[in-house]
Amino acid sequence: MQVQEHKRQDIHQIGPSEDLKLEIVRRGSGPPLLLIPGEEALEAEAAFLDELAKSYEVFISSPPGFGRSTRPDWITGPDDIAYMMLDVVDEFGLNNVPVIGFSFGGWIAAEMASKDDGFISKLVLVDPYGIKTGKPTERDIQDVWLLSPDEVMALKWYDTAKGKRDFKVMPEDKLTIVARNTESFTRFGWEPYLHNPKLKHRLHRIKAPTLLIWGENDGIITPKYGEAYRKLIPNAQLAVIPQAGHSPHIEQPQAFLAELRKFLG
Repeated sequence: MQVQEHKRQDIHQIGPSEDLKLEIVRRGSGPPLLLIPGEEALEAEAAFLDELAKSYEVFISSPPGFGRSTRPDWITGPDDIAYMMLDVVDEFGLNNVPVIGFSFGGWIAAEMASKDDGFISKLVLVDPYGIKTGKPTERDIQDVWLLSPDEVMALKWYDTAKGKRDFKVMPEDKLTIVARNTESFTRFGWEPYLHNPKLKHRLHRIKAPTLLIWGENDGIITPKYGEAYRKLIPNAQLAVIPQAGHSPHIEQPQAFLAELRKFLG
């Protein structure tokens, strides 16, 4: 049976609030693995997911306001969203589960792990936002809303061709998702800019073995930022992938998978 035949997608009410419904895509079979996409969302057919789905049942949970997930007004940032992801863990009985978060989703995963009571077996953060590493006057995260789209593209990608999307031919439903993702990312990351001032004081609470994976050519948040993140998490490792920007899983899927397999076992 092909992995693609295992793909299942649905909208689930999570927790007691009727206005919170999350899009959950499930792929593959095996032990569970929770994956939290970033601000641009993950295509369920991404090459590295095909490989993961051969060994795991991958639960891809779109955060509130992203993909087809609702965004209640009472959710104001990643700290709130982390609790929603804990509800996802409870809803599907995902005990002793590896958690992987990408970019904005990595920030959520870090918040989530800082509240962990032992359900996360291993934590992987891929080019995550979430902390302020330097002085208040220092810019450690490029201002993606101040720059032009072309400038952001050049900073985010080692090979910009891999990040280009042709909106002229994109189906309307996907355009709507892109617009929702952009709006939600802006709402949750605007102020304070793409970080939670409290998070770096909580990262020491992370109990799970942690791997940070970073694109060597990420110009939005550089590997130096990743090293600062690593130092705040007990016994964390940092793997830097050459010839990759903010999305090493897309630009260098085989190198990304090699680091993932080595860590997850």
